[in-house]
Amino acid sequence: MKFKYFQLITGLVLLTFLTLACQVESKQGIVKANEALPSWTNDSSVKSDILNFVSKVSDSNSPDFVPIKDRIAVFDNDGTLWNEKPLYIPVEYEISYIKEAVKNNPSMLENKLYKGLAEGDLAIMKEYSTFELIHQLFAAHENQLEDEYKKSVYKFLTHSNHPKFNRPFKEMVYQPMIELVHYLQDNDFKVYIVTGGEITFVRTVSEEIYNIPVENVIGSSVVLKYNNESKLVRTEMVQSANDKHIKPTNIELHIGKKPIFAAGNSDGDYEMMEYTLSGDGPSMAILVNHDDDEREYNYMHGTEKAVNDAPEKGWHVASMKNDFNKIFPN
Repeated sequence: MKFKYFQLITGLVLLTFLTLACQVESKQGIVKANEALPSWTNDSSVKSDILNFVSKVSDSNSPDFVPIKDRIAVFDNDGTLWNEKPLYIPVEYEISYIKEAVKNNPSMLENKLYKGLAEGDLAIMKEYSTFELIHQLFAAHENQLEDEYKKSVYKFLTHSNHPKFNRPFKEMVYQPMIELVHYLQDNDFKVYIVTGGEITFVRTVSEEIYNIPVENVIGSSVVLKYNNESKLVRTEMVQSANDKHIKPTNIELHIGKKPIFAAGNSDGDYEMMEYTLSGDGPSMAILVNHDDDEREYNYMHGTEKAVNDAPEKGWHVASMKNDFNKIFPN
């Protein structure tokens, strides 16, 4: 009888402990949600919808619960995670690289694009389609060792400054979007970058500035060749121009799962966001709208279709002007 009484008391103590533990865990979760995304305005409906979405897919008692293995999020880079005006940061790098390269290799000036960029004629780029431009810029690095390319890119991103904000290009990240990446990671999302930018270019800083590992970066790429010195060498051949309808195909190729969360900012992300919301379970897509000419830039070119179709598609439009307390980190 005493033994049964002891078992009963022990059981009650254990039950009380577990209840208190659950309450503490629940309170911690509430605090975590309240403290999340501090650079987003408190009255932002997009912020509220993000928190609600993450809460329901992370709660094992929710009918919309998504197992950790399926919590996949994809982010565009240029214009979504970091600045893309007045020029894409990768293009800023290519212009800088070409200006230096022609000094040692004057024969490059026989190329109309290289000659124009070396002489400061940015309008020359309008004479080329997106794919032609990508091919020409990638070809400027033909026969360059991949390791040397990485060093060159990292040096540029670290020591070259944005012309308007006078801060290193690798610091031109959007603080609210970085917080969103980290918030998703804290809730067991695996976050990927799916960018039109060159894959190695973004990988040089992805862990440092985003906390996104290099293996989680998907981007445009060139064909590499393996030489007799066990080195990887860049070629002029484009392996993938990761834009628009190519993004979903590369998501399948590199991830093998459909995302449940996507973030973009332009028509180039249209198919990626469309693809993300095409699944049967819960999903969410947000579109960053550049409408703040005081703290960043105000533009619509290249994003008109995505913004216009957002309500019909069910995409959330995040206004930089109204939804972001601040744009860049201190």
